Amino acid sequence: MLDAGPVRITAPPPVPAPTGGERRTGRERLRVVALGGGHGLAAALTAWRRLTGELTAVVTVADDGGSSGRIRREMPVLPPGDLRMALAALAGEEPRTQEMARLLQHRFGGSGVLAGHPVGNLMLTGLTEMHGGDSVRALGALEQLLAAQGRVLPMAEVPLDLVATVESTDPDDPQDTRRIRGQVAIASTPGRVREIRVSPADPPVPVEVLRAIAAADVISLGPGSWYTSVLPHLLVPRLRQALAEATARVVVVLNLEPQPGETDGFSPEEHLGVLLAHCEGVSLHTVIADAAAVVDRRGLLSAVQGCGAELVLAPVAAPDGAPRHDPQRLAAALASVVGAR
Repeated sequence: MLDAGPVRITAPPPVPAPTGGERRTGRERLRVVALGGGHGLAAALTAWRRLTGELTAVVTVADDGGSSGRIRREMPVLPPGDLRMALAALAGEEPRTQEMARLLQHRFGGSGVLAGHPVGNLMLTGLTEMHGGDSVRALGALEQLLAAQGRVLPMAEVPLDLVATVESTDPDDPQDTRRIRGQVAIASTPGRVREIRVSPADPPVPVEVLRAIAAADVISLGPGSWYTSVLPHLLVPRLRQALAEATARVVVVLNLEPQPGETDGFSPEEHLGVLLAHCEGVSLHTVIADAAAVVDRRGLLSAVQGCGAELVLAPVAAPDGAPRHDPQRLAAALASVVGAR
């Protein structure tokens, strides 16, 4: 048992998903901004939408692999993949809008030029071109088609590149480092990431993002690829300043396990330590971790105490043992945090 410090070990009850006909009252008016990208952000959005309809996703735009990489190399647009996934996670519950969400996620088969492209990537690219390069307007158009339960915004107005310093895996020269450019290359290069930055170093941020952060009651970071989906938001000066000035409660959801190629061998407290090293003035208030995934509870508690936050240990992993967050369990943990504010 842990007997000191701001920690709660909880087994919160399931939180039912709101239906389209329910009247939103009380905490469902909470203004939540969720930052991240990929499957991790989609899981967070699926959880948060059970608690509020005032939800804004701020999505990383550094993907350079697969369909998104092909599109950003050929067109002057933001990589659409993570934006598409966030839109699909917020789609309305009606059968027609759910069918539209499935269409967005559908990938073309075959071996031609369209092979591997999700339909939604092409739709978002086309709408961006129709709106003169305005990604925010293009996303708004898709939000209407999907009856989205929230809003999706890019974290920057231009595509970003990630540049990482990666530790050597050569036992004869352990102090050697390599500089790796690109999200896919970073994720697939052996060795721990020591440092990461974005290029351009100070990209423009949509004003809608800054307004959403300033008005938020809660801001959430994670889960997701730590160096390539979560940390990039803290590397953009204008975005980090907005987070530092925000009056919202900042909630961090830790990953269930290390990610190969990014955080090999990282403990939960090491994940948190890396995040803290990039915060620069951003206050953290609550850290949520899966109770079963934490081996050294005292070590994690010490790290959380060090930044003045509360630690919440709760069963948030999928009950089938898969290394993914269960949206209903995560929503229950988030609800316990919101209720405790």
